[in-house]
Amino acid sequence: MTTTSTATSPIDAPNESASALGDVLCDIRDLHHRYGDNVAVDGIDLSVRAGEIVVVLGKNGSGKTTLFRVLSTLLPIQRGSVTIDGLNIAEHVDAVRSRIGIIFQSPSLDIKLTVDENLRCQGALYGLSGRELSKRCDALLEQFSLTDRRRDLCQTLSGGLKRRVELAKGLLHRPRVMLLDEPSTGLDPGARLSLWDALQQLANDGVAVLLTTHLMEEAAKANRVILLDQGKKIADDAPSRLRADLGGGVLTIVPDDLADAKAILKRELNLETQIVGETLRMPCDAPEIVAKVSETLGDAVQSISIGRPNLEDVFVARTGKQFQ
Repeated sequence: MTTTSTATSPIDAPNESASALGDVLCDIRDLHHRYGDNVAVDGIDLSVRAGEIVVVLGKNGSGKTTLFRVLSTLLPIQRGSVTIDGLNIAEHVDAVRSRIGIIFQSPSLDIKLTVDENLRCQGALYGLSGRELSKRCDALLEQFSLTDRRRDLCQTLSGGLKRRVELAKGLLHRPRVMLLDEPSTGLDPGARLSLWDALQQLANDGVAVLLTTHLMEEAAKANRVILLDQGKKIADDAPSRLRADLGGGVLTIVPDDLADAKAILKRELNLETQIVGETLRMPCDAPEIVAKVSETLGDAVQSISIGRPNLEDVFVARTGKQFQ
């Protein structure tokens, strides 16, 4: 058996106070959506301000995609209200569509066209043409370091470059709100970093950014994290504050027998642990508990470690479920 002590956690991006951010550009109140008897979104309240990056984090089936389909006007509002840049989306669908940029999980590029041609086709859909369209294309290509790739066929681009072209497309009509559903899908770590640099630049320019992800390390970079479970919002705060709610640390135990070790720790030390995968975990502010657990379990434990809590620990604490 090994006993270790760690103190690692994702690094937060700077979290701005509400007073440093702009107006609320996306406002959701008591939103509900169901498919027959299946409740997908269950009374969600959520707002995103200009200059803010908000991540919606949840397991598959938690309601993330349904929420985004409603926000992007692809699904009707069944109950509740949503305003984008002050406009009720149920009453002003066309105007709302002109104020949002959307990137879905599935690529939307025509890979047989060049980067520039993809942008110009997108511009035409929004009624842009002539000098204004050329000016916007040039500015976005420069913003996303794509100027030297503008004549390249999109089928020749890497996954990271394709995502940057998708971002440029989504911003061509100058939306106030950017919606991204799992934008990192299929990207390597380097491309994900480039994507997040671009998202931070959007926020710096006053765009309200709302995205879904299932990657904890990505969520930790946001200004705020919304945790969803079975269509309900179970947490909404800065990543650092969500982790701080669990205290200074989390104890992780890898026993030979999960159920047996859980029962022993409850009986002998009155410790409440949760089974997460092949481990037992519990909030822990007292390093001396490691020795007590080690002595109590003896040879029936493979390792014990204590470290700072992460967002997965927050999800487990709030739901009692393993995230993945």
